[in-house]
Amino acid sequence: MNIRSAQKRAWQNKVAKGFNTTDVPLEFCLLQGEMAEAFDAWREGRDDLGEELADVAIYLLSVAEMTGGDLQDEIKAKMAKNTTRVYHPLPNGVLAKGNDDG
Repeated sequence: MNIRSAQKRAWQNKVAKGFNTTDVPLEFCLLQGEMAEAFDAWREGRDDLGEELADVAIYLLSVAEMTGGDLQDEIKAKMAKNTTRVYHPLPNGVLAKGNDDG
């Protein structure tokens, strides 16, 4: 399954099950909640981390569909952009994008 078809399937499931399809702020809040659940699963060493990460992906795909985005094209473009981006280490070791590359 490619990203575009996954996005369509996630949306079709939301519609078929009667989940939120219009309230974008709510959907972002629900996505954040799914991220927290995935983090907790990782932090606690639970076996359901993969399932929680799948929930995050499904919510993200749905937000993309809800807002009219094509996540497959956006990811492809962003990955291409990231290959040419220059990163610089901050004093704490975290990498940050340079000012010269947008």
